[in-house]
Amino acid sequence: MIDHGIALPYYRLHVVPAVVALASPTWQREVWLDPGQFEDLNYTVHVLFDDFCDAGNPSPWLGQCLRSEEEVELMAGLGTAYNAVQDSIGSTARDEVYLDSPGWSAVVAAAARLAQVMVSNDRSALSKLHDAGYRRPRRQAGCVRDG
Repeated sequence: MIDHGIALPYYRLHVVPAVVALASPTWQREVWLDPGQFEDLNYTVHVLFDDFCDAGNPSPWLGQCLRSEEEVELMAGLGTAYNAVQDSIGSTARDEVYLDSPGWSAVVAAAARLAQVMVSNDRSALSKLHDAGYRRPRRQAGCVRDG
């Protein structure tokens, strides 16, 4: 995959949706609290703190899955907000306890700001790819398009 600004674009494909999920209280209640769904808070936290980034120390991820110093700063703010909630209620609390905690609104706000910046930066990178001449591959004859 070719990308302007990051070495691990596939990592970013995990990070951005995790940030967007943290920015959406509706998603959190409808998906995370539904036992029939795969995604929950634990999954999202592992994406952002363990697997594809480190929200507690995002600086090394600049140029890897984070595009800008602003993203690093905002990710650090998100990590701080989340850790404050976790410290206040404990790491083994159920998802609904996190969502109902007084500090959760700070997590949502930090994630919302970061999501806005990340999506804007991705749109800019996509524009740069287009300007550099990269185009979506043409479909081969006989391919059926869903729609």
